[in-house]
Amino acid sequence: APDERELYPLAQGYKLHPPAELADILEGQFRPGFFVGVATVVLKLFNIVQPHAAAFGQKDYQQLMVIRHMVAQMALPIEIIPGPTTRADDGLALSSRNGYLGPDERAEAPQLYALLRRMAERVKAEGLGAVPLIEADAAASLAARGWKPDYLTIRRRADLKPAASPHEPLVALAAAKLGSTRLIDNLEI
Repeated sequence: APDERELYPLAQGYKLHPPAELADILEGQFRPGFFVGVATVVLKLFNIVQPHAAAFGQKDYQQLMVIRHMVAQMALPIEIIPGPTTRADDGLALSSRNGYLGPDERAEAPQLYALLRRMAERVKAEGLGAVPLIEADAAASLAARGWKPDYLTIRRRADLKPAASPHEPLVALAAAKLGSTRLIDNLEI
């Protein structure tokens, strides 16, 4: 793998700015400029390594979408392979951030994924018209348990825009703080 000197031989004056409609929503809204850094370093890495394929985890769903769109728009001959989210037995998505959770927080943390599953069940049963209520109920449910939700939303898988048709593949996405630890997760519907 290239080291930092190889990736950044000079000050980084050029940066790749993903489209705002994909990069400035959800995670991008709470972490401004994050996907500029991701797209820039991944494009540099791809240029140095010249891979035929690259795997990115689905846990960071929006990042996966940004990379997929970048590869398509830059006409890079690279297959992007999504890696399924690895979960603990209780459903918590594995993440280095989990190490910051205290024992009580670790016991509570699987509720984020459980809530995503309930959101998915509700949208299947109640339809797209119920999405705003489902999202509001999910945020209220987490807040009542002591979480600080950033977003709980249901979007189109392809571009993370609000769904317009019940026939589109969907994804439920969540980000919330539990204590001082910010957790993210998602579930394809």
